Amino acid sequence: MIEHVHTAVTAASQGIGSDLLDLQMPVLEKVLRTVAVYLGIAALIRVAGKRLMAQMNSLDLVVVLLLSNVVQNAIIGEDNSLLGGLIGALVLVTFNAVLDHWSMHSPRVAWLLSGKATQVVADGVVDHAALRRLGMTQEELANAIQAQGADSFSEVRQVLIEPGGSVSVDLRPEAHSATIADLRRAVDTLTAQLQQLQPPRPQP
Repeated sequence: MIEHVHTAVTAASQGIGSDLLDLQMPVLEKVLRTVAVYLGIAALIRVAGKRLMAQMNSLDLVVVLLLSNVVQNAIIGEDNSLLGGLIGALVLVTFNAVLDHWSMHSPRVAWLLSGKATQVVADGVVDHAALRRLGMTQEELANAIQAQGADSFSEVRQVLIEPGGSVSVDLRPEAHSATIADLRRAVDTLTAQLQQLQPPRPQP
């Protein structure tokens, strides 16, 4: 009886070790699968990422939540081992770091990976063609600029949708909110001007 238990425990231990450490595909295939999926997702985000990251709606959230599940099998294939997962994670982190470093030193690579900023508002006028290319509505853009402190497009000199999806708003000078320091400088300037206008006091 004891021998049977010992044999079962040993077999279970060997099975666990096999599941954790035995790769079920060649390492090169694991690397190629991971890099290919990375590049594919990067290409999708390159095309639709500005709108997706700038102003995410409920449908966009569904896409993001399902995306990892959709590509999971493409990365792991038939390999469910712990070692295979760690290799895939290492490849992702390393490949991403290499591309980041490369794009920092090559504007062309940076453009290929991320694109360039898209101007959607110029001198208070919305570029509807640019919005259509981004798949963004005017209402979503209005919400984005309001979060940046602009109440309407008329207060905006320029709005750019950056490659990473962030919204850069350049307000007109008169639309900027005055700070306490601005008010103090204005008061000091006005006081100095009033003092210059006053006639000099006669000497006793």
